Amino acid sequence: MPDLVVGFDLDLTLIDTAPGFQDVLRALGAELDVDFPVEEMTRRLGPPLDMLLEPYLDAERIPAAGDRFRALYPDHAITSVPVLPGAHDALAAVRRRGGRTVVVTGKFPENARLHLDHTGLDVDVLEGWVWGVGKAAVLRREGASIYVGDHVHDVEGALAAEVTSVSVLTGGCTAEELRDAGTHVVLESLHEFPAWLDEHLGGVSAP
Repeated sequence: MPDLVVGFDLDLTLIDTAPGFQDVLRALGAELDVDFPVEEMTRRLGPPLDMLLEPYLDAERIPAAGDRFRALYPDHAITSVPVLPGAHDALAAVRRRGGRTVVVTGKFPENARLHLDHTGLDVDVLEGWVWGVGKAAVLRREGASIYVGDHVHDVEGALAAEVTSVSVLTGGCTAEELRDAGTHVVLESLHEFPAWLDEHLGGVSAP
């Protein structure tokens, strides 16, 4: 079997960052005297923070607000964020096949690492601050053949890298939206990933 490398998105694919993200936005809003619509802003996490803030802040305020968001993040959004069901098993399924796992996320790398350390998600490579088609360069560099995400922009990254796009419905995108974006596979959650991987790699279950 050729070397297996599987990429995974982080937010709303491996971990449920929405509640923690909301808490950081509330803290940031209190400092800036801005009433952010936090539930609306976190319904479909994936785009970079600057894009989420654009509708609510003047352009010149966004860089400093982003820096402050990232500074507030460790105290508000690490210990409260759970692993999504099936995440550990999905990573373990790749390892049982002798494969490597790569997390490719738009999140600030240092904060992404805090999540991995806190949750015990064991991955080989973490690449942060990459989004959409920008993820393709990392996937190609690492030799990935599969990328798993929850957002249409994760699909864009997988297709740009010419790898198999696997989408889970744990984010805000619907199955129809993900299929329209071109994903190859839609799973309800990562619970279904190990069985799908076995079938994808030849239908023989891992020992």
